[in-house]
Amino acid sequence: MMLQVSDLTIARGGIPVLEGVRFTLTQGQALVVRGPNGIGKTTLLRTIAGLQPPISGQIDVPPESLVYAGHADGIKATLTVAENLSFWAQVFGKKDYSQAIEAFKLGSLSTRPAGALSAGQKRRLGLARLLVTGRAIWVLDEPTVSLDTEAVAMFAHAVRAHLATGGMALMATHIDLGLNEAQMLDVGAFKAKPLSNSDFDGAFL
Repeated sequence: MMLQVSDLTIARGGIPVLEGVRFTLTQGQALVVRGPNGIGKTTLLRTIAGLQPPISGQIDVPPESLVYAGHADGIKATLTVAENLSFWAQVFGKKDYSQAIEAFKLGSLSTRPAGALSAGQKRRLGLARLLVTGRAIWVLDEPTVSLDTEAVAMFAHAVRAHLATGGMALMATHIDLGLNEAQMLDVGAFKAKPLSNSDFDGAFL
């Protein structure tokens, strides 16, 4: 199993932001996407996750092997922590979510409504969902937002465990997770050329 991106060109608001992006991610590998704010990291991850189409290029990934976690935590505020994880476990055909509770130390919060959690606790719950999906490829956009040092360590441990079982992780983050095995992809090298005046109107057609 692998994720292969070939000669990918992507756009935001009709304007190309990255072009010619290419990389391969195989079992047990992590790839950290780096680049300045606004360069197109989120757009790249959303495109790979299938949430928006590319302008051109190829994304080869096995069906139903990928899960995406973006800036939103993806939780239901009226459900408890346990009910949220139970819901997502059932969506992905699982029953046991105890590993997710343990990995992100949510046991003492299991009966608390998600809407009553702090920002960091909500983030931990959102990331815990990854462990109940059974998906091999994690695509993560700034996963450590709102996390304190202890929670960042929990997340890094969860990623290492995922990689150890043959999983893969593609992440945009400015935080050093201590993943010595992770490779880096600086998308600044793929910054799209500015549109000429003749191309500007066409971007909105």
